[in-house]
Amino acid sequence: MDRIRGPLNFSVNGELGFLVEGFDSPPQILMPYTHAYYLDLVEAGAYAKVQDLYAWRWESQPVPEGPARMVRELRSRPEVRVRIAEMKRFDEEVRTILQLYNEAWSDNWGFVPATEAEARQMSRDLKFIADPHLVPFVEIDEQPAAFALAVPNLNEAIRDLDGKLFPFGFLKLLWRLKVRRPRNGRLLLLGVRKEFRSRRFAGLAYLLCDEIYRQASRRGYEWAEFSWTLEDNHLINSLIAKIGCRHYKTYRIYEKSL
Repeated sequence: MDRIRGPLNFSVNGELGFLVEGFDSPPQILMPYTHAYYLDLVEAGAYAKVQDLYAWRWESQPVPEGPARMVRELRSRPEVRVRIAEMKRFDEEVRTILQLYNEAWSDNWGFVPATEAEARQMSRDLKFIADPHLVPFVEIDEQPAAFALAVPNLNEAIRDLDGKLFPFGFLKLLWRLKVRRPRNGRLLLLGVRKEFRSRRFAGLAYLLCDEIYRQASRRGYEWAEFSWTLEDNHLINSLIAKIGCRHYKTYRIYEKSL
């Protein structure tokens, strides 16, 4: 080993980074919160920034007219189908998501392929809290082409339970998740298979955002965090900004030579 990098739990597929900007708001589900003085401590230990990650705030709003034209054109095509996740076969849906993830993210900085074991763990972790309306798939000629994975913000539902689920905390949590439902959520993943990253299907990412907006607005969600994106992924950052997202938090990963 010739270098050390972090914080990562245990790879870029988990929680990661020290908070750099955005200390005034609580963390979303599966995102960390750290204090500002952590940065001074880690930099005093000879660590240097290797990558910044952005989190974006999206108020519930429709896709703007420019991208919306692309969305309407895609929805009109007979070979394009948009559907939401099926909870009855949730394990299979998660495996499809991770297969698409492994292909779509393979060229990204820090990428580590998700394993079958991670698929099983992810399915167990998300099955209780998942809202299938926030997990859209796009199929082209009946083949998975793109997906998005958003989840309700569990942190909103547990913030006053003080870590105690029994005897009444679990009932409160269940009611808040399944009946009242959180008013915000987090978009964890959005991906398009490489073969569909073409002019003909250029609006697939916008189509996914449009579907999330439609479903979320019907179910009372008021805003969402899109996180995270690499600071130098200019294409996806530009796309996110075009649909009205605001960069509101920054996380940092450090590295030093051994």
